[in-house]
Amino acid sequence: MSGTNTSAVTTHVLDSSRGLPAAGITVVLEQASDGGWSRIGESVTNDDGRVRQLGPSRLDEGTYRLTFETGDYFQRLSVDSFYPQVQITFRLADSEQHYHVPLLLSPFAYSTYRGS
Repeated sequence: MSGTNTSAVTTHVLDSSRGLPAAGITVVLEQASDGGWSRIGESVTNDDGRVRQLGPSRLDEGTYRLTFETGDYFQRLSVDSFYPQVQITFRLADSEQHYHVPLLLSPFAYSTYRGS
């Protein structure tokens, strides 16, 4: 991703049951710390299902977590779903790299991967 204001971590949510981006999902980025988690940033997916600004442009190596408020999203669509939240925990091994963590979502399943 280009630009000086790009976050070290970005995400993209695709509603695979509809074949459309999942707009309006609140996403929280946290870092593991002694005794729990520290919130670093929060944003909402745009009309393209993307969050490009979710915290600083550089993060220290360590363990991080993204929390997606998926229950609210499906409730707005009047769709029954199984997961009220999706949490993805991952490790940043290189503080100089950009990390893109997409989420493929449906009411009763989800998957993720390290994107580019």
